[in-house]
Parts: sequence; structure tokens; C-alpha cells
Amino acid sequence: METKQLKRLPVGIQTFSEVVDRDCLYIDKTEYIWNMIHLSKYIFLSRPRRFGKSLLVSTLQAYFEGRKDLFKGLFIETVEKEWTEYPVLRFDMSSGKHMEKEQLERYLSMRLVEYEVKYGITNPATDNNDRLTALIQAAYQKTGKKVVVLIDEYDAPLLDVVHEEKSLPVLRNVMRNFYSPLKASDPYLQFVFLTGITKFSQLSIFSELNNLSNISMDEEYAAVCGITQEEILTQAHDYVERMATVNKWTFDDTVERLAKRYDGYHFTWPSPHIFNPYSLVNAFARNRINDYWFSSGTPTYLIEMLRKFNVMPSKIGGSMVLASAFDAPTEKMKNIIPLLYQSGYVTIKDYDSASLLYTLDIPNGEIRVGLMESLLPNYVHEYADEAGTTIGKMYLALHNDDLDEMFRLLQAYLLTVPYCDNANSEGHYQQLLYVIFSLFGRYVEVEVHTPTGRVDIVMKTAKALYLFELKLNMSAQAAMKQIDLKDYSSKFALSGLPVVKVGINFDPERRTLSDWKVVTAE
Repeated sequence: METKQLKRLPVGIQTFSEVVDRDCLYIDKTEYIWNMIHLSKYIFLSRPRRFGKSLLVSTLQAYFEGRKDLFKGLFIETVEKEWTEYPVLRFDMSSGKHMEKEQLERYLSMRLVEYEVKYGITNPATDNNDRLTALIQAAYQKTGKKVVVLIDEYDAPLLDVVHEEKSLPVLRNVMRNFYSPLKASDPYLQFVFLTGITKFSQLSIFSELNNLSNISMDEEYAAVCGITQEEILTQAHDYVERMATVNKWTFDDTVERLAKRYDGYHFTWPSPHIFNPYSLVNAFARNRINDYWFSSGTPTYLIEMLRKFNVMPSKIGGSMVLASAFDAPTEKMKNIIPLLYQSGYVTIKDYDSASLLYTLDIPNGEIRVGLMESLLPNYVHEYADEAGTTIGKMYLALHNDDLDEMFRLLQAYLLTVPYCDNANSEGHYQQLLYVIFSLFGRYVEVEVHTPTGRVDIVMKTAKALYLFELKLNMSAQAAMKQIDLKDYSSKFALSGLPVVKVGINFDPERRTLSDWKVVTAE
């Protein structure tokens, strides 16, 4: 059977002209661009890393440079008639990470030099903000056209120090000074577009540009970055079909597998279902579902902030909050929610218009497993690699309905782990089991309310519903007695799955399981 020739996939390509020149798959986002440039002169968009922001900025650059040839067959070709060429200043701040003040100043200087040469500035000012002002005016005077300024990942130099009280104000001041000319240069500017992950209130782009339109939560731009299921089924249909054929899945099963792993993002409500574009494109390229986005790098700042706020793994998702709680300026946040949301580790799952409350939760399987892998060292320190192997074996034991073997593996492993803080608390072991069960890729919840009390942990698999009661320095029999005494299993009788009661006792001195008891409810 002849294989259909598909366009190349833009793996690792973030430049629009290269995507077109190489004849790669491009999900048409130019209608959003057309709407944006007619919405406001100053626009800010927040989206997680590797979510298509740089490609969007590159597409805007090509449009404002008047490169009509690149947009053949796309929406914007049908509506744009003039194709005016403007001078474009594009600054990519993504490489300005892990720098001290002097390094960052030099980095910004080098970005300016490239354009100063182009527009004939031979004797630039000393300060970068003065140089940016002069550059905008020079570009305007030389071309006779107003200037377009595109700033990609504006907050990148600040993210890795967001948890550092001394470094953050210093670097924030550097960036504030650099961006400050944007307001004073208004007469010379045609369009200004900024992308980033987070929002820093004290940067001048937010405090001085009071006409800056933040479209991050606008329904009209919900899918400006990322790929919707509708776009997959129309513009990427053939790649789903190829993946299904290679893996011997049905088409619908393939879509469902992709959705469980990469779907689930909503940046407003209502919103279409949005897939992570980086993971999706990599999955199509390899015809394999894997954790591409998370394995591309867990931000240090996120893990540091999770520790700073002492966030329990089970508390990361499932919260109901006002928009002001997760759209808050990063350096003023009182909890981890804004950073988790803006970084893409939780997303909007529901909205109640009466109370104005949004429900936030972990988007999909890739993020849940990746987060738990990142948090596992908090419970097992440097023994995380060995933990991964043990957890894999535990998963196989659970799959084979051998809970005794699963707990024996965990018992033996915990004996090898040195002392952990709070290892003498029931909550420590509850969170450890939550992380492990989440790494199984299974539904898991802690402190589940019933009419008579709260179940410590509930885990659901395709075969059964497990109710866990944990005890510390008591006995598994005591744990099982509490399950029976409070009749926890009756609440789950209509779940359609066998209910398995599990009592576990932990020994705080040996810091491992001492005994366990497993009984299937009648």
C-alpha cells in the first residue's frame, strides 16, 4: 500500500519563514494576528514555555515586514490588501537567563548593536534605554514608517531569580529601564507586542503603559497559541491517521490517547480544548506518545517556589479561586497559584459565573506525571533514580493485582532511603503515596469526604477502586477497623468497580511500612 507523503513537522523550528520555506506543517493562526493588529497598538500575551509564542512573534515579524509570499494560502492573505513594510525591532529575551546585572546589561547592549548597525547609528548613547529611544527614532527617520517592536519572553531574565529577594529587584530594575522608552516613543510606534510567561507588576511596561491590552484571558484569543482539537482533526488529520496506523490503534483511540496526555489547557472560560503544541508535534514526528514538554526541562524557579511555599503535591490542583488569585503579579503573589497557572502546570477547568470562581487543576497526564517526578526527590532525596525503578516495578505489581508485592517493593525501598524531614508524620507518607500513585498515571485523591469521615487516599484503576487508610505506629488491622467502622466503602458502592480496602501502618523509627492488610469489599 502506498504511503501518503505528508509535510515535514516543524520540530525545533520557531521561525515562520523557515516553516514555510521548508514546507512544514503550519497550523494557521493568521486570523488571530489580523484581529490583534486591529485591536490595540500595545498588546501583551502570557502563555507557558514552548507553547508557540516565539512562532507567533516570528509570524508577526514576517507580516509587518510585508513578506506577502510567505502567507500564500493562509487566512491573512484573503484580507490584507496593502502589505506595507515597516521597520521591525525584535528582541528575544529567552537567552538572557542566569545572568548577573552586568552580564544582562551587556546582553541587552548586544541586541541593540545589531539594529544600530542596520539603521546607521555609529555613536550610541551609554545607557541601554537611551539607545533604544534613539534606535526607534532612527528607524522611523530612515524608513519614513512607524516602528514595530516585538519582545519575546520579556520576563526570561527574571524567572530564575523570582525566588531570590536580593537578585530579583536588581534585575527587574535593569529590565524596567530597558523597556521604559516604549511609552515615550509612542509617536514613532506602529505596533508593540510582548510575550512572556508571568506578569511583573513593577515593570514599567505594566505601570506606565496603561493602554497595554492584556489578551491572555480574552475568549477571542483563547487558541492563539497551542493547537485545538478541531485544528488537529482538520489541519493535522493525516498525522493522527499515520500514528494510528503505525501503532495499530483506531483513529478515535489515537485522538483519545493524545487528549489524555497533551490536552486540557484552557486560558479562559469558555474555551476550546487546547493541546500542548510542542508535545503534539514531537509525538506526530515520532509516532509515539511520550512526555516531551516536561522532559524538555523543568524550570528551577518552579521547584524552588514549590519548596518556598511548602506546597503539598496533593494540593497543586483542584482549587477554586477568583481570577485575581491566579492572574496576580508574580512578585506580589502570596501563594504558588499564579506561578503554577502562568507556567502551565495548572489550568482553568471550570468557571461559576454566579460566584466568579474558577476551578484550576493539572491539565493532563504529561504534566501530572512530570510534576510528581520533580517532587519525588522531596521525599526520597538523591535516591530518586532508584525510586523510579521501584515505582515501575510497583506499577507492574498493581497491574497484576498483586498488592502484597507492590507494598513489599515499597517497604524494601524505603529502608534504603536516609532520614527525611517530617518522616514521623502520617501526612508525609500520605503525600509520598499520592506522588507514587500519580506516577502510575492513575486517578488519585486524598482526604476524600464520606458521610462518616474522610478516606486518606482513593485511587482508581481500570480494574478497581482502592480505599487507603494510613496509620503511624499502630497496625494495619487498626486502619482496616476504621475503614469498616466508618463504612467508607458504602459511598463508592455505585462506582461500577470492585472496592478494595487497604490498611497500612508505617513505622516512624524504621521509616517504612511495617504491615498492611488488603480486603475486597463485599
